[in-house]
Amino acid sequence: MTAIIPQDFSFAQRLPALPPLGAAQAASQANSIPLSFGAPHSDTFPYEALKEAAAQAIISQGRNALQYAGAGGPSALLQWVANRSARRSIDVDASHVLLTYGSQQAIDYVARALLNPGDHVWLEAPTYFGAVSTFRTAEAVLTSFPIDADGLLVDEVEQALEQAAKNGSPIPKFIYVMPNFHNPGGVTLSLERRKQLAALAYQYNFFILEDDAYTELSFEGDPLPSLYSFAPLRVIHLSTFSKIVAPGIRLGWAIAAPDVIARINVFFQGSKASVFSQEIVAQLLQSFPFEEHLERSISLYRNNRDAMVAALAHYLGNDVSYHVPKGGFFIWLTFPPHIDTSKFVADANASGVSFIDGKQFFVKPEGHRHARLSFSYCNEEDIVRGVELFAKAYYDYIKNSKNGSV
Repeated sequence: MTAIIPQDFSFAQRLPALPPLGAAQAASQANSIPLSFGAPHSDTFPYEALKEAAAQAIISQGRNALQYAGAGGPSALLQWVANRSARRSIDVDASHVLLTYGSQQAIDYVARALLNPGDHVWLEAPTYFGAVSTFRTAEAVLTSFPIDADGLLVDEVEQALEQAAKNGSPIPKFIYVMPNFHNPGGVTLSLERRKQLAALAYQYNFFILEDDAYTELSFEGDPLPSLYSFAPLRVIHLSTFSKIVAPGIRLGWAIAAPDVIARINVFFQGSKASVFSQEIVAQLLQSFPFEEHLERSISLYRNNRDAMVAALAHYLGNDVSYHVPKGGFFIWLTFPPHIDTSKFVADANASGVSFIDGKQFFVKPEGHRHARLSFSYCNEEDIVRGVELFAKAYYDYIKNSKNGSV
């Protein structure tokens, strides 16, 4: 029988050329210390409590728990999210909340609901590469603005808005911001800049997409009020259970005005996000000591951060600079201007440690002097050893550069 050779097929032009770099792709060696992994530590997962909650979801709710709409879990979870959000000065009821398959799906659905091809999205530089991929797939025009130790430089955003309005240029449909413990920057948007950005959203009639995945993981002090609290009609607030329960349950949420939620919800086509997972998490939160669980998780991540900061000081000293984050998962390294961290990613991985080079986090060809290290996934011993191997790869790169072999 003659072999059939299929013709070339034309896939959608909006399909990204490469999949976004995620934790699963960040290291290729099983024995590599994955300082690239922006994932929670497995010791923070409430295994026994989740196991009991899963059983109770079936025992107490029966077959209804497995139906399209679920049983009582989804409505209970909506109310829990609404109540919990008050800690960030978000005053809403359940009609303002939509549960999604992780916050990544919420980003996707917001992009679908707000963007037409050619619409403009403004974002931070650096920023989360998964969001960049989503916005590019939506065929948006992307413009980025720098951050500093206090987050997004809102003054530069305001100047660009003034110029766009003056010239009749497009105003962004939305600005994508990570206000707390930024990925990858680790910084937090100041209170003054939150108020300023929120006022601009009303003045120039754009949305703010507030991606607040790490807000519960604060190592010190109370959280700042959310951007949503300052502009509830022009902010869509996102967060997730991935960082505070477990990523495998695939549950996140969006908070917005009910008419906005209704438009985002259209993309579920009458279904809901993982109703059985919702039943399990709802059962979990009924009796689980959540605050104690959260404190244990925060203590682990704080200790991991301190171990990484101490290791960076020991092995790299003044050859690198960084902001010490007050929460979250990441430290963002800045090297001298002539350094290109992408040049020693492969060598670092071959020697036993993975990290993500800075270019991955920008929409323009920049970021060569930066690198992201995650302190969340590994234990303290591996973090210290990983930083030691990272430093060795860096200094080998410097030596090879001087010898002309790089």
